[in-house]
Amino acid sequence: MPVTIDGTNGITQLPSSQGLINIVASRPASPANGTIIWNTGTNKLEIYTGIEWYQLASQSYSIEYLIVAGGGGGGTHSGGGGGAGGLLYYGAESPKQPNGNAATVTPGTTFPVVVGAGGAGGIGNYPSPSSSRGASGTDSSFNTSTALGGGGGAGVGLTGLSGGSGGGGSRATAAGSGTVGQGNNGGVGGPEASGFPGGGGGGAGATPNAGTASVAGSGGIGLQYSISGTATYYAGGGGGNMQEVGTAGSGGLGGGGAGSQHSGLGVNGTANTGGGGGGGQYNGGSGSGNNTGTGGSGVVIIRYSGNQRGTGGVVTTANGYTVHRFTSSGTFTA
Repeated sequence: MPVTIDGTNGITQLPSSQGLINIVASRPASPANGTIIWNTGTNKLEIYTGIEWYQLASQSYSIEYLIVAGGGGGGTHSGGGGGAGGLLYYGAESPKQPNGNAATVTPGTTFPVVVGAGGAGGIGNYPSPSSSRGASGTDSSFNTSTALGGGGGAGVGLTGLSGGSGGGGSRATAAGSGTVGQGNNGGVGGPEASGFPGGGGGGAGATPNAGTASVAGSGGIGLQYSISGTATYYAGGGGGNMQEVGTAGSGGLGGGGAGSQHSGLGVNGTANTGGGGGGGQYNGGSGSGNNTGTGGSGVVIIRYSGNQRGTGGVVTTANGYTVHRFTSSGTFTA
């Protein structure tokens, strides 16, 4: 293949090694010192030094990414709010968490992407507490990093579950713990002798409120990032239920669902934010318990500067970046 040299655009074509399976055999058999080729097997520029082939330029590039797990479901019967899904961020935005900087990827490398589902809300039949606790969300992962699902909110007589952020406690019960670097603890339930308030679920940005005599715990707020091109909060905790007279807990910024007042339904966490579900109450007497809020599903977002180079997810452009947004599990190829 001839070399093409343009006085304006420089060298625009180089001989290429073509073999993807046997790269060595595809290089020139007897190269002269200074021979330069484009190796299509590795997507790298190489020069022959008289002894060996030496890589001149790599096509590797830098990516930022956000991983949010599924949020926990809210509990029922003075239910605690579900904890937000764990949040991990690698890049230059603030707050960085203690997670790390952007990663470097090589073209052609394939990465599995797992997006976690939100946990179901509790349905405990009064007076049995066995199923009144919300289920935890499931994990999300990318590039060897895993964000943990949010802990389910407590049902009557039960504690909140631990997770990325912890689920809120029921009346007078303990909350679940969060995971350092991913989220915060849930809020404890309020005093038994008051309006039986549930605690709020933990969020990625703050510990939620505990329940008090007249107000159920609000969900912890999440963290805000612009990695998608729009400033968005992720991983807010669910609010707690208020069984008697008083105020239900609000959902935390970042998709957290509000808790219910008395026998109303807890609000679901927002899909693809990792928000926790709101706590709910049973349906009166000995009837079946109301479904409380389910946790919001997670999300994985990857971006890099410039034109599109990778594939996978829903691809958009914003502010000079290419963005790959995964709302369900898939594959990112660099």
